[in-house]
Amino acid sequence: MNPIARSKDFLSQTGQISRFAGHLFSLGAKPPYEIKEFLAQCFFIGYRSLPLVGLTGFIMGLVLTMQLRPSLVYYGVQSRLPVMVGVAIVREIGPVITALIFAGKIGSSIGAELGSMKVTEQIDAMEVSGTNPYKYLVATRVVAGTLMLPVLTMLADVISLFGAYIGVNISAVTSFKLFFLQILHTIEFGDVLPAFIKTFFFGFAVSMVGCYKGYNSSRGTRGVGNSANTAVVLSSVLIFVIDLLAVQVTSILGLN
Repeated sequence: MNPIARSKDFLSQTGQISRFAGHLFSLGAKPPYEIKEFLAQCFFIGYRSLPLVGLTGFIMGLVLTMQLRPSLVYYGVQSRLPVMVGVAIVREIGPVITALIFAGKIGSSIGAELGSMKVTEQIDAMEVSGTNPYKYLVATRVVAGTLMLPVLTMLADVISLFGAYIGVNISAVTSFKLFFLQILHTIEFGDVLPAFIKTFFFGFAVSMVGCYKGYNSSRGTRGVGNSANTAVVLSSVLIFVIDLLAVQVTSILGLN
């Protein structure tokens, strides 16, 4: 497929996802609400993703610290290592890496799950029985994903900073209190707020794309696999696009 055809396909899918989201807001936002299913999805999306997100965050903080230290030592500013690592994790690396891990685990899971239900005609059976699949399947997952990713990001940031503390103490000795006081005295409200807000958009994009791909999966097991795969790819691209837009907006508002 040539670049022009790929661009047209991407724009077409973006329009279809927007239409799918509009359908969700028009139908899924009306009562009654599927509270029990929503709480179950919060548990699955949030709690069960925590071990992977926490492990990734810890390794991310540890590796980032070990990679930055030689350069800072060379320029004689190794004392600024906690500050640089803390700001980098809170402002950019933590939210984006966590969102990508979220897309890989939750986006593919939602796409495969709804794709399997589509292939086995369970979604059609729900519509025949009078159950609104947008409320039960899509709305619950989208809202849960939108709310759980910010929580996971905050936990990942904390775990990542702890990993950075371990990394600092591999080659030097720094007290736990001093390390985190340096970070807290440097990080400002303008660093935390934009990073926190954009995680809501990351979570919405990942869960919405996963639901769209699964809900519109083609027939057969190959269609289910393709839905899970394309959900991850498209979600990852949208994460970078949203991040780029967030950086531009915060720059215009003077929050950088």
